[in-house]
Amino acid sequence: MKLNWGTSIVLAFIGFIAFIMFFIVKMNVDDKYDHDLVTEDYYKEELAYQRDIDKLKNAKTLSENITYKKTEEGLIIIFPSNIDYKKITGKLFLYRPSNKQLDFETTISLSNPHLLIPDSRLVDGRWNIKVDWQYNGFSYLFKESLDY
Repeated sequence: MKLNWGTSIVLAFIGFIAFIMFFIVKMNVDDKYDHDLVTEDYYKEELAYQRDIDKLKNAKTLSENITYKKTEEGLIIIFPSNIDYKKITGKLFLYRPSNKQLDFETTISLSNPHLLIPDSRLVDGRWNIKVDWQYNGFSYLFKESLDY
């Protein structure tokens, strides 16, 4: 049986559609291709982004900003030395891009000018750190990505 060019084009289209459908089904069924959003409330966070921009601008006005260093005990977050650390409130959020089960958030409660995150809470690799803190009625934000 001879195939004319019209039948060949139809068979090529059917083959292409079957090929694409195979990959669509495979991507949706296989857990290896998990496609979650970065955060669960993506759109809610997008609306609050202007507040973060304002907090980052406030942080740039400080003469000294938050710093951090890695030690054997863990990660030490050092707050500016020219302010009273007892009046600092806020939250610290550590985000692990490769595994959301490792993400955690903690409330800032200082008894000295630095905050220690124990080494047992952190695994080696990339982390995004976000410190949202308040002092004397002003809000500040420190965001950084680090390799632990």
